[in-house]
Amino acid sequence: MRGFHFSKYIPNALPNGGFDELLKLFMELLQYTAGDAMEALAWLNELDKQYHITNDDYGMGDFIQDLKDKGYLSDDPANGAFRITAKSEQAIRQSALEEIFGKLRKSGRGNHSSNLSGLGEEKNADRREYQYGDSLDQIDMTASIHNAQINHGIGNFTLTERDLEVEERDYKTLTSTVLMIDISHSMILYGEDRITPAKKVAMALAELISTRYPKDTLDIVVFGNDAWPITIKDLPYLQVGPYHTNTLAGLELAADLLRRRKTHNKQIFMITDGKPTCLKENGRYYKNSVGLDRKVVNKTLNMAAQCKRLNIPITTFMIARDPYLQQFVRQFTETNGGKAFYSSLQGLGEYIFEDYIRNRRKTVR
Repeated sequence: MRGFHFSKYIPNALPNGGFDELLKLFMELLQYTAGDAMEALAWLNELDKQYHITNDDYGMGDFIQDLKDKGYLSDDPANGAFRITAKSEQAIRQSALEEIFGKLRKSGRGNHSSNLSGLGEEKNADRREYQYGDSLDQIDMTASIHNAQINHGIGNFTLTERDLEVEERDYKTLTSTVLMIDISHSMILYGEDRITPAKKVAMALAELISTRYPKDTLDIVVFGNDAWPITIKDLPYLQVGPYHTNTLAGLELAADLLRRRKTHNKQIFMITDGKPTCLKENGRYYKNSVGLDRKVVNKTLNMAAQCKRLNIPITTFMIARDPYLQQFVRQFTETNGGKAFYSSLQGLGEYIFEDYIRNRRKTVR
């Protein structure tokens, strides 16, 4: 008798006690502890007590020793504590890239379509008839022979110009990007950790560019009361300060960095959760966190207009839903001629990756 036989479902036991499983957890915890190895290990111990991650054959002491033997941890001579190494920093970036890019590939926005085709570098799904001037390597010979057989039969093979089918290709140019990250105090207020997802996106984007688009450039700027550049290796240790939001200083520094780049395509990605609340004038800070201060807003909008004149579009990733803040972002985007995304923390990385890859395939004429 045919049919289905149902049995009691017994879930497989989760793998535990192995170095690889513990390493994944440890790398994830490091992103929440700003690279503090001792705090991450303390959290891992608490998780082990609650969920029994280790076993009698492989304990937490074995894991720590393996981290040191494999080059993920080193001893800090100043206080005898553990600190992460360059290998750990690279592993964190790689983990962030796999997490975000993996989601992007599985989602519907993973095609990275471009609205420009022609003598580019990367094939796309579009096909068309051969035109004078097309190069031979653009011709899809299999499809062209198939067309000839349909059009002329297989008894006396004939291939004409009208049978030739050409593969379109996307333009792909060098791109210089500045990623601005808001580290004002509001990024950890209201019971929501917004800085860790922002750091994770920055690390993933840095790893993507260095491994897949090494000729592109990425500068990272953080802004609070002031703005300053940081290196890729600083990202795991980035923390929010007791700062206001000096968006103007961040834009000025980003524009200055891009002026030095010789590429045609330049862009600014800005991750923020609030309005500009701070300026620096004659060495003193002008601050106002109540509402939208006209003086601060107008100077910020003027800088957005200046970036537009420099052909530097700004894409704002707004991770707050307050209507009056979104109104400011709309005005800011209209002034610059850029784009704005009102993103959740979970979708932030996918938005940024999609936009980055789409923008780098545009040709500046």
